Amino acid sequence: MKESKITRRNFLKVGAVASAAGLLSAAPVAASAAAPAASAAEEENCILGLTKKPKYVFLFIGDGMGTAQIQSARFYKGTTENNGAVTEGELSFTSFPEVGSVTTYDSTSFCPDSASTATSIATGNKTESGVINMCPWTRDVPYETIAEKLHRQKNYKVGVVSSVNIDHATPAAFYAHQSTRKNYYQIGIELANSGFEYFAGGEFQKVNGDGTGPNNHEVAAQAGYNVVTTQAGAAALTAGAGKTLIIAENLADGKAMNYAMDAAAGEWQLTDYVKKGIELLENKKGFFLMTESGKIDWACHANDAAASIHDVLEMSNAVQAAVDFYNAHPNETLILVTADHETGGMAIGYKTTNYDTFLTNLTHQKMSYAKFDSTYVQGYVANKTPFEAAMADVKANFGLTLPTDPDAASAGKLLLTDYEVANLRTAYERTLEVGASSQSKMSQQDYELYGTYIPFSMAICHTINHKSGMDHTTYAHTGAMVNLYAKGVGAENFRGVFDNTEIYHKLAELTGVQ
Repeated sequence: MKESKITRRNFLKVGAVASAAGLLSAAPVAASAAAPAASAAEEENCILGLTKKPKYVFLFIGDGMGTAQIQSARFYKGTTENNGAVTEGELSFTSFPEVGSVTTYDSTSFCPDSASTATSIATGNKTESGVINMCPWTRDVPYETIAEKLHRQKNYKVGVVSSVNIDHATPAAFYAHQSTRKNYYQIGIELANSGFEYFAGGEFQKVNGDGTGPNNHEVAAQAGYNVVTTQAGAAALTAGAGKTLIIAENLADGKAMNYAMDAAAGEWQLTDYVKKGIELLENKKGFFLMTESGKIDWACHANDAAASIHDVLEMSNAVQAAVDFYNAHPNETLILVTADHETGGMAIGYKTTNYDTFLTNLTHQKMSYAKFDSTYVQGYVANKTPFEAAMADVKANFGLTLPTDPDAASAGKLLLTDYEVANLRTAYERTLEVGASSQSKMSQQDYELYGTYIPFSMAICHTINHKSGMDHTTYAHTGAMVNLYAKGVGAENFRGVFDNTEIYHKLAELTGVQ
């Protein structure tokens, strides 16, 4: 008699279900209710091996996008579109018929990083935080990704898009294999050697390497890529252009794309690069397009709720571009929307607002913390600007108003209390004295107040968040489960509770790769 064996995959499936029973309540009720048992026809097709295979696969990863990030965007959209009423807005993907709940831990921690979690999604294997597609601990065995397999075995065209650096951990996990995510130049070389047909995003982080060889743009060009660095050049590309690498023309913090709320009128955002990817990748054999909204994560690291909300809304727009494609190819397309992990420990609700939220306060925030740093704070530090003068800019860009301001009587819920003014003043003085710092050089109190960011900007974000009924528990990642939304061919396979490694396995089974 053959001995029954429990595979690692089945062990993870059982563990995920056991550790998360009942947690699907975080998913929208309408979506979780729309998960009926498979029909007799579906069951018969599975038995006969006749289940349809998706020809066009879209995978969207909202980096750091937990359920609170999604719900805050829905609540913000609903309340701002309905004159402050407590009304939930809809995102393009929250009405998808299938919803799953996904565990995200890695070999190192229950609070994983993007390299390991993207590895799990891309290859079905756990690894250490900071490692890209290599086995844990020894880091000497590379894992082949779903993108590479579809490209090699099925002749699918492949695209990788990110709103952050194109060699950042999440996009890199679909084409690179490195013992550390910090091998940026080597990751760029792997990008060029992948042969994938479409890349678009922010600039390479170490574009020149050590300066002794060709830069990453030149390496890509030598590998046959059209290297496009202007928006006009990107717009001019048409089907049949060949292998293409687009580096966004308008770069912001960290050489990434702008936050959605900071983008100028007409500036390309995530949606535009998805639409261009569809145009360049569409073909009769099929394509796989992975799109990362990476600045949701960056905003949540910095506890900037408004920036996170606007980037979730932009991701929703990008997903809508895929839905429009699905509507033209409903029997051939699969769309998945998920996250690699949650960032920031975002919460909807704060101590001083009790049972209320005031998300319309966030409409007064006109820019991200990062743009405020570069536009204003650098000048404050250089010129030793007085606190009251800096607060005039805070009023103009965040709505927060000093009690001594001539407009104090009309400031409403954005009128600062004496306690809040004192906190902002302390943060401002620290900013002028030391600016941002590393955790190892800060007191515990300073780190808990400001993280490793500019103290004044963090104090501003925390203040408007709290007045709006929002808060965060950390400047890092958390172990919270994330949702997965599925629509199209094979979407029913993604309902329920499972580990992030299962995303790869389910895709591999659906598409028939080995």
